[in-house]
Amino acid sequence: MDDEMAATYLERISATRPPVLDAAALRRLHRAHLMSVPFENLSIHVGEAVSLGDDDLADKIVRRRRGGFCYELNGAFALLLEALGATVARLAARVYGDGRMGPPFDHLALAVRLPDGSGPWLVDVGFGDHSVYPLALDSRSLQDDPAGQFALADVEDGDVDVLRNGRPRYRVEIRDRSLADFVPTCWWQATSPLSDFTQRTICSRLTETGRISISGRTLIRTTGAGRTEQELADESALLAAYGDHFGITLDHAPAVPRAEPSA
Repeated sequence: MDDEMAATYLERISATRPPVLDAAALRRLHRAHLMSVPFENLSIHVGEAVSLGDDDLADKIVRRRRGGFCYELNGAFALLLEALGATVARLAARVYGDGRMGPPFDHLALAVRLPDGSGPWLVDVGFGDHSVYPLALDSRSLQDDPAGQFALADVEDGDVDVLRNGRPRYRVEIRDRSLADFVPTCWWQATSPLSDFTQRTICSRLTETGRISISGRTLIRTTGAGRTEQELADESALLAAYGDHFGITLDHAPAVPRAEPSA
């Protein structure tokens, strides 16, 4: 990513280029990304191809001001951090759900070392409702975050479990991967009728007081005071809500299967 695109990316997340990319600056950029760039899977439901090419990531997230899911969001953020001088490893992870882990390459997270050699930091702007700030990857102490209390635990084969409030979220491999390694699982996530992403739409981002999300045609606001839901009456209301809350302009509403397939 060149300096011009990095500057445009920083403007996209309402951030300024830090004079030094230190831990404090990384924390600010991480939070700013979560506040500005939504976790969303709308491309799958409006007939757009999902590409992990560097130029395609920059075009979608920076130029077109869209969001994406983990491969896209963390893939793009890695390019920005590298342009600012960080050393970034792309890490494969398996997500916990329904009492078991998902397939290999189910999730992409980042291990970031800063220009002063500090780190590594576990950086993840692509897991939806997760830590607001990076986590110290080598620490095994409890780590407090606005989103909860996080812990990292060593498991077999040198992998690390990431836990939030005592519950495992995903298991990450501490091994540098190429983004191309994630392409097959990304394709499966975007096309398989068994993928959660093909069965429903989601668009969600961090706010000053919690989160705002659209799931299907339900607008959901979550704050410390609780959760409210509002059903969006029709396609026009849905498209307007995408624009108002996420800055996303779509030609037509996403199409979602009416029924989930059986496994």
